[in-house]
Amino acid sequence: MRTTRTLIRRACLTAVAVSAALTLTACGGDSDDSGSAASSPSVSAETSAGTHNAQDVSFAQGMIPHHQQAVEMAGLAADRASSAQVKDLAARIEKAQDPEIETMTGWLKSWDEKVPEAMPGMDHSGHSGMAGMMDSADMEKLGKVSGKDFDSMFLTMMVEHHEGAVEMATTEKAKGADQAATAMAGDIITAQNAEISEMKKLLGES
Repeated sequence: MRTTRTLIRRACLTAVAVSAALTLTACGGDSDDSGSAASSPSVSAETSAGTHNAQDVSFAQGMIPHHQQAVEMAGLAADRASSAQVKDLAARIEKAQDPEIETMTGWLKSWDEKVPEAMPGMDHSGHSGMAGMMDSADMEKLGKVSGKDFDSMFLTMMVEHHEGAVEMATTEKAKGADQAATAMAGDIITAQNAEISEMKKLLGES
C-alpha cells in the first residue's frame, strides 16, 4: 500500500510540476508578445524621425548656396574690415555656417537628392532671386571696398542676407518633416536674428 501511495503521490507532484511549467511557458510567451508590441511604436517613431519631405529637400538645396555666399562675404572681412567688431562677427558667421553646409550636404546625399554646386568666385547670378541673396554686382562692389566703407556695406548686406535666411528657415520649421532639418532651421532663426540685432546696432554706431 505504502508503495502504491508513494507512486500516486509522485505522479501527482509530476503533474503539478508539468502544469506549472506549462503555465510559466504560456506567461513567458505572453511577455514576449507584449514586449514586441511595446517595442514596435518606438521602432516606428525612430523611422518617422528619419523621414523627410519636399520642403526639407528645398530647404537644404536653397540654404547651402545661401550659406556659401554668407561665408564668402565673411571671408572678405579679415583683410578689408576696419572694425574689430565686424571682423569678429564675420569670423563667427564662418564658424557657424561652414559646418551647417557640410551637414545639409550630407542630408541631400543620404536622401539621394541633388547637391547644389559650389558657386565659382563671385558668380551668384543663378541664385540672385533667393530671399536675401546678393547678385554678382553687389558682391563685386563689396570686393572692391575696404575700411569703414566695407564695414557699412558688409553690415547692410549681411542684415538683408540674414533676414532672407530667417525667412527660409521659418518656412522649413513650419512645413518640414525631418526633425534634424527643422531643428537646424530653429537654430538659424535664433542665431541670425541675434546677429541682425547686433549688426543694426553696429550700423547705428558708425
